[in-house]
Amino acid sequence: MTDRTVVHPSSAPPDGFRPGADRSRPPAPGDLALPVTGAKLLTSADGRPLRVVDLPADTDWVPLGTLDGTPVWATDVTSADDLPGLARDWASLAAEVPEPHATLAGRALAVLTWRRTHRWCGACRAELTDLPGETARRCPACGLYVPMQLSAAVLVAITRPGPAGRADELLLVRHAAGPTGLWALVAGFVEAGEALEAAVHREVGEEVRLAVDRLTYFGSQPWAISGPGVLLAGFTARAADPHAEPVVDGQELTQARWFGLDALPAELPPAYSISRWLIDATVTARRR
Repeated sequence: MTDRTVVHPSSAPPDGFRPGADRSRPPAPGDLALPVTGAKLLTSADGRPLRVVDLPADTDWVPLGTLDGTPVWATDVTSADDLPGLARDWASLAAEVPEPHATLAGRALAVLTWRRTHRWCGACRAELTDLPGETARRCPACGLYVPMQLSAAVLVAITRPGPAGRADELLLVRHAAGPTGLWALVAGFVEAGEALEAAVHREVGEEVRLAVDRLTYFGSQPWAISGPGVLLAGFTARAADPHAEPVVDGQELTQARWFGLDALPAELPPAYSISRWLIDATVTARRR
């Protein structure tokens, strides 16, 4: 596994991956390339992007942005049989390649999936056209503007004081769907018209019937596993009532337990996830 740290926008380096949709110049042979086939990406053997020169000259390229100043392009392919590289899903890539390559792969999947599923106008059924410089489309018939939309979700590391003389405790849950064997954090999607903080309070109340306070923003991560355009926003919080016990909703969750920060289970989220970053940061903070 590759170690990860959360880089807040205010402290992000000037290089790395920068999303964009610049079509002002055609792809150059040495530009980076990420072909997408279904829900997988074609990459080199070590998980890094291919080069534009590796694919046929008539490839239809879609701009993704730049990586350390080098333009990056994606293309949607129906079959990878005659193309170079290995077909990998995002989870396996993110577990092996360093940032920002994992984020770049996630953007390639998100943009190509969005383009595949947003070809026609939902108002008048005309074929949409690309807008220069934007990851967006417009209907030439009725003028409908169709940007690529994000789906925001929140997750929260909730702690409470441990018994006298023992470490603080962290609330971990098991979900009814997905990787059901993992102990993870309370999480959920943000509703339309809802602030991120309000979503945390609502999800915690719905899923484990607890109230929290001292809510603090931690960081964010694009999360390609949950679908195109999903953005996770992480928070830390304290249980408002240190003696309250979680009660699972029985629909999204199957279990919820308090664990001592010095006795966490082995079945935790993977190291490349913000869920794990939150758990590790909580443990580190309580040791200081």
